[in-house]
Amino acid sequence: MKKQLAQLLICPACLPAEAALQAEIVKEEDEDIITGTLVCTGCKTRFGIEDGVAFLDPDRERVREVANKYETDAVVASYLWSHYAELLGDGNASEAYAAWATRMQPHGGISLDVGGAVGRFTFEMSAKCDFAIGIDNSVAFIKTARRLMKERRMTFQLKDEGLLSNEVTIALPSAWKSEKVEFIVGDALRLPFGNSTVSSLSSLNLVDKVPSPLRHLHEMDRVTKDKDAQFLLSDPFSWSTDAADRDEWLGGKPDGPYAGKGLDNITRLLEEGKRAPAWRTEKPGSVWWKIRTHTNHYELIRSCFVKASR
Repeated sequence: MKKQLAQLLICPACLPAEAALQAEIVKEEDEDIITGTLVCTGCKTRFGIEDGVAFLDPDRERVREVANKYETDAVVASYLWSHYAELLGDGNASEAYAAWATRMQPHGGISLDVGGAVGRFTFEMSAKCDFAIGIDNSVAFIKTARRLMKERRMTFQLKDEGLLSNEVTIALPSAWKSEKVEFIVGDALRLPFGNSTVSSLSSLNLVDKVPSPLRHLHEMDRVTKDKDAQFLLSDPFSWSTDAADRDEWLGGKPDGPYAGKGLDNITRLLEEGKRAPAWRTEKPGSVWWKIRTHTNHYELIRSCFVKASR
């Protein structure tokens, strides 16, 4: 973890109180903390830093006990393809991440990509802001993104058919700046950042995957600045009780306070600004996003987005 990030972090276990974290460094290299601990000055919770990765999910031990498909090599490879297939010259690649990136205006300060997986949008934002941070609760995703940040290229096995696979290598464009990027393990519902600290926040294909979509929006409101801020949310709105109780869904229901379409309800919530300054929303749109299982199997997903600013 880059040392400069330590001064931005707060204890996610103490929220809504903002308790600072103190770094106990065991090993560092070139302003990068390789091994150490972040200790809460309030509740005294200790968050480890291992192999450069900061673990700031308060429920990490509980999460470890639950089988998680996002920690498997096969799923990591699928997401690497989804994020970076354009760099491989793959004609089947989705252009979703490039399309999303064009919606964000260059700005000073920090960009936070919540649920950023293996890092594509965080890297995109490194060309548009002072510092870009990706956060995800998948350890495998964050380790992969950090490896790309440090090595700038990665060779991995892409499944072909059955037990067959092909070796492919991705290399990051020079416009994506590793010195302006960091990735941490954390919880989208308890972000380890203080109020009004980030200038832009992105939530891509995440809101229908968290147990409390409304709390996710509240956390976004909390950490983004009251003015000169941007927010981009895109999602297929595949509401499922596997992720959240029906009462928590922000759409996909025939009645109740969040009846109708998820994108419409989220747009309304942003414009109302009941818990924070209201957002100005732009005309919504959609992009086609792809995930690849093997050479002959792709999932095509329509992800609907809204861009907002205040």
